Amino acid sequence: MKKNYTENFHNGPGGWHGFHDNFVGPKALEYKDRSITSYGPWWIDYNHAPPHGAGYLSLLCGIMTRGPLNEALKESGGSNRFIEQNCSTDFTNAEFRIRICGELLSRGSQVVVLIQSQQKGICSGWMLTGQPIKVQKTWTEHSLKLIPDASQWTSLGTRPDRADMYGELPLEDVLANVNVNLFLVLFPLDVRPMGDPGGDPDILRPGRDYRVWQAYLPEGYVVVDSVSLALTS
Repeated sequence: MKKNYTENFHNGPGGWHGFHDNFVGPKALEYKDRSITSYGPWWIDYNHAPPHGAGYLSLLCGIMTRGPLNEALKESGGSNRFIEQNCSTDFTNAEFRIRICGELLSRGSQVVVLIQSQQKGICSGWMLTGQPIKVQKTWTEHSLKLIPDASQWTSLGTRPDRADMYGELPLEDVLANVNVNLFLVLFPLDVRPMGDPGGDPDILRPGRDYRVWQAYLPEGYVVVDSVSLALTS
């Protein structure tokens, strides 16, 4: 039997963390009242920039699904109960449930689930864009089905200079072994250069090589107080 996963944050963030950027790495979320909170502004993840990748996104919160974990991950997320309980990384047809609230100026983006798998020397990510999660001021519960139907998902792909790390594997293979992480992300982002970026804005790195207009990017905060994965036997 595959081992299901349940996290109610009654004893810390349980391994859940945010993300600074490619250089700093993971960051701690606010842990309060048995819940985790991710506050903006969020980093613009440019690893999957168009036109070769799916586009820009922001990482809200997530958990590593397999170790080993470095010191930064242990410090930012605390005890990772997914790994400690040896929960299954086969998410095929799993039911993902989440209770969430917050205040979010989405500006054209949506909160979606991202899964990532490392196989054959590359990391492949798929976003469940066909089942977005609506964030409201009051608590709402959502149930998503992680089915191997590519029409429900968007592959992250990669920008050319990150092809040594990222790429695309078949959705079925990724769902069958989500051995990197599971994240909530904001996608897509409306990234607009502030002034002349000095080159192709999709080859350069927004927020690092050139400034962007924050007014077009999501703002707010997102709170989560329970997450579960019910896996098929």
